[in-house]
Amino acid sequence: MASQYYQEMQESFRNNSKSREFPAHTAKVHSVAWSCDGRRLASGSFDKTASVFVLEKDRLVKENNYRGHGDSVDQLCWHPTNPDLFVTASGDKTIRIWDVRTTKCIATVNTKGENINICWSPDGQTIAVGNKDDVVTFIDAKTHRSKAEEQFKFEVNEISWNNDNDMFFLTNGNGCINILSYPELKPIQSINAHPSNCICIKFDPTGKYFATGSADALVSLWDVEELVCVRCFSRLDWPVRTLSFSHDGKMLASASEDHFIDIAEVETGEKLWEVQCDSPTFTVAWHPKRPLLAYACDDKEGKYDNNREAGTVKLFGLPNDS
Repeated sequence: MASQYYQEMQESFRNNSKSREFPAHTAKVHSVAWSCDGRRLASGSFDKTASVFVLEKDRLVKENNYRGHGDSVDQLCWHPTNPDLFVTASGDKTIRIWDVRTTKCIATVNTKGENINICWSPDGQTIAVGNKDDVVTFIDAKTHRSKAEEQFKFEVNEISWNNDNDMFFLTNGNGCINILSYPELKPIQSINAHPSNCICIKFDPTGKYFATGSADALVSLWDVEELVCVRCFSRLDWPVRTLSFSHDGKMLASASEDHFIDIAEVETGEKLWEVQCDSPTFTVAWHPKRPLLAYACDDKEGKYDNNREAGTVKLFGLPNDS
């Protein structure tokens, strides 16, 4: 029997199944993320900029474009509790912290390599950034100085703290999840999660689960306390690039080069919905308060029709009559 939640959400998506795209950049969008209050969406792009939109009812209104990086903005994230600050990681060997109130870069931190992934600690005090040489640097969010640096002997993909801020997780190229104590950064455990490259990791807002996505096209759901795999989701055919839990922790969106985004019910693994896409999806992010999904896809191969710009961000979950 389908759960009540499942039935309610299916009904909700039947009435709110519209996707809309919003021009954001002049080249493909690598990363989208919502501010903690859900008022703003930020996007980072191959065009070396970040854009910030304000969510007004059912549409995104572009507020600003943030320039300064000398290379692609590969990932960005917001401060966990301050809705005005976000940080960008770039191939130009810097990270930049931006403030939407002044629309200025409040700090540029030089790092050792080309940065590809970034996360902000749940307590807001530390920013971790990983580069192409598998070095993770921990930066004090107030002084903007490096607190620690770790060189890993394996390919580091995505990085994340747990919700309690006392462990640090890395997904790696051998299919493992490496767990370190924080702030000591001592290895606690290495979990063989997937037979192939483990690409992405996300923690659910309730702190019960985390999910990993891998090159074998599987999404695995893990119990945070027990560190055991609870279930797998296997509807995608291509390497899983991006994951996001809904605000209530009950839905998990996953995407890849498949031309759809899978939305699963976390507790059963059942498919709740799928969002059709024209091209591979790089990034997905559920809104922190409502069932609204932001995402960005690759530009359609060589098909630049005049009415469709490169570098759009999209919203799914809008009312059908909007």
